[in-house]
Amino acid sequence: MPWSKDNYPDSFKNLDTPVRNKAIEIANALLRDGYKEDRAIPIALNQAKKTENGDEDRLIYEIKKHNDGWQLKKKDSKKAILIEKTKESLLSEAKRYANKNHGELHIYTENGSLSDTLYE
Repeated sequence: MPWSKDNYPDSFKNLDTPVRNKAIEIANALLRDGYKEDRAIPIALNQAKKTENGDEDRLIYEIKKHNDGWQLKKKDSKKAILIEKTKESLLSEAKRYANKNHGELHIYTENGSLSDTLYE
């Protein structure tokens, strides 16, 4: 199914407009080349971000356990950007924050091991 500026995958909804438009263009080209949607979407998303944002180093934001619950902070920073009682309550705002700031989001488990990476 071809996408448009008004009808696109949910994973494109929080992108800046130029990145979203480029992702739509790339995804449609991949579909025309025979890719399935589940492969075209992540490829288009990754390529659109590289094309529109360049290859600059991305800030890395981390969700980690904190004395008062869970925190969002920049990698290697001692100061929290956001603190919430539960990981789930922090996750939505952290995703928005990392995406808005063109960052990469690393999500850790309670024991400190990396469990997921978003927006690479």
